Amino acid sequence: MEFYSNLGLSNFRTMKIRIILAWAILLLSASFISAQDFSHMHGSEICAKGKQQRADLPAIDLRSPNSPRHKFDVINYELDLDIFHCYTNPYPKNFSASNIVTFRVDSTLNSIELDAVNSSLQIVSVGINGSSFSHANNVLTIALDETYNPGDTARVSIQYNHLNVTDYAFNVGSGFVFTDCEPEGARMWFPCYDKPADKATLSLRAKVPVNVKLGSNGSLADSVIIADSLWYHWVSRDPVATYLMVISSRVNYKLDIVYWTKPGNPLDSIPFRFYYNPNENPNSMKQMIVPLADFYYSLFGDHPFEKDGFATLNPQFQWGGMENQTLTSLCPGCWYSSLIAHEFAHQWFGDMITCATWADLWLNEGFATYVESLWTGEVSGQQEYINEINGNASYYFSANPGWAISDPDWAVNPPSNDVLFNYAITYMKGSCVLYMYRYVVGDSLFFRSLYEYANDTENFRYKSATIPDFVQKMNQVTGQDLNWFFDEWLYQPNHPVYSNSYSFEETGNGMWNVDFYTGQVQSNAPFFKMPLELYIRFSDLSDTLVTVFNEVNWQSYSFQFEKEPVTFTFDPRNQIVLKQATTIVHSESISAVKTMLYQPEPNPANNSVVIPFDIENAGDVRFYLSDFSGRLILSSELKALNSGSHRHIIDLSSVKTGSYLVTMETIAGRLSNKLIVVK
Repeated sequence: MEFYSNLGLSNFRTMKIRIILAWAILLLSASFISAQDFSHMHGSEICAKGKQQRADLPAIDLRSPNSPRHKFDVINYELDLDIFHCYTNPYPKNFSASNIVTFRVDSTLNSIELDAVNSSLQIVSVGINGSSFSHANNVLTIALDETYNPGDTARVSIQYNHLNVTDYAFNVGSGFVFTDCEPEGARMWFPCYDKPADKATLSLRAKVPVNVKLGSNGSLADSVIIADSLWYHWVSRDPVATYLMVISSRVNYKLDIVYWTKPGNPLDSIPFRFYYNPNENPNSMKQMIVPLADFYYSLFGDHPFEKDGFATLNPQFQWGGMENQTLTSLCPGCWYSSLIAHEFAHQWFGDMITCATWADLWLNEGFATYVESLWTGEVSGQQEYINEINGNASYYFSANPGWAISDPDWAVNPPSNDVLFNYAITYMKGSCVLYMYRYVVGDSLFFRSLYEYANDTENFRYKSATIPDFVQKMNQVTGQDLNWFFDEWLYQPNHPVYSNSYSFEETGNGMWNVDFYTGQVQSNAPFFKMPLELYIRFSDLSDTLVTVFNEVNWQSYSFQFEKEPVTFTFDPRNQIVLKQATTIVHSESISAVKTMLYQPEPNPANNSVVIPFDIENAGDVRFYLSDFSGRLILSSELKALNSGSHRHIIDLSSVKTGSYLVTMETIAGRLSNKLIVVK
């Protein structure tokens, strides 16, 4: 399939895009002067800042293999909202509504529980298959009219009111009404099962004044004027996660529509709806969206949905964008190419395939940030793509808070927004992990594996995914076991710090040895296995690039050449973009260096573990077992050891199940390896 084997568009198209974007810069200078200026930021940064600053919300079959299961699976929400009076002064936030929830039963049930925040929602009555209800502690419990068995389908109707409160999910002001739900805010404007793995279709009717334009998910089924009221009816053909369900509306909204013709079917087109404030000019982005859609189509296949669109909001939505399915929210005047590229990438990675839990958010934000850099490379050239990734890594190094990209506990207990949407970790480091995955498997397998992931209709397309689901798919497509790569970069904190040395040795008859010795000296993370590129230049001005696989700490390599080496460079193309490294010349052949810490035996371990190690210099050796927060679990010391090979047994009888670091300290420094304890 040529669309993922060839990264570029034609030279003509690329030149056309550059002309369009140059014009876009001029147009942006005239747009919405009262908006904050985010033009110097990447789209990923604008996105992250916005999600961090939103209020933390209460945290209380369309599923991939490892997505969490539940007692029932919502199939459809049918919302009917009367928000007519929310658009006029004093802009009240209260409204009356109904919701019909259709669900399939996964275990024997005589009641269901829905998320419904008490401070925002007042439940009036239930009906159809709902017989009675209770509403406490942000949970709506509905008793069913009979006992339902697995496979049965049932419906409950809910009459409710939204109260006149500020909850940052249902927002009203200055003629605007809009919703903003990530991570778990949908429960503040309608009762629902508010977890990202539970995707459902949506039918939304809303009563508004006739001078209001209102957008939502899916397609506009109809808009009917009755007296002084306008009824919008939006229907989503495809399932939507609750946090991606949206209303974007205002009095006197401007609306333009651009049609994108699918390259694979000239008779089929998709409308892109641009909702904007009267003093804004989105023309540059209207012109960019067609080549952008073409590019993403070339990498990931068909645009997933029946329509798409963007809507700028009011200053209550201060930062960034929110990738609501088929209708992205943008901050006022934020018609920026990088932001559009980032949020549009989410339609594939985040909306079509949604993180199953908040522990899997990397599948959303890491992907959109990386794809944003691919668009930079498509428009401005390969070097700008590399520069953007290097910039992402630099930001990570400058602001790294020291936690992993994913913590499995977040699946049950989502952290605060400033942790979940941390820019250095979730976005910057997240994008760099994909860059390094591309390095590990090569361009062809990298783009093929992402394409196959995006087009796997059995497991992922229009469904949810966990990180283990994704890794399993990558293993399948590449034919490799890549668990080691994703485990160390996603589930462990920080990055490798390399301490390298090399030497050149003439062995006679015109032959030369190049010896290379590499170790990792970080104390706040385990050892990172990675392929290493080594660049050697010779006296005759020829050169060679050697790739070795570094699978244990303090590993040595030796190469023989028939010409004199003169320079040596470690990772010359900075492929391991998340690293720190020093490389020095060793004064003698380094093939005899002895200090090494080997993998624990066994690993995982139970009640004890053997630590094999070599030391070059006689002396004391200390061992430390710590968790990944740095907390010391236990320590031991071996006195006056001779140089050479040794084995040390550590008693783990008092150590709980978990992941730990085993650190060996000698006069030469510290070495660490990861140890898993399973009881």
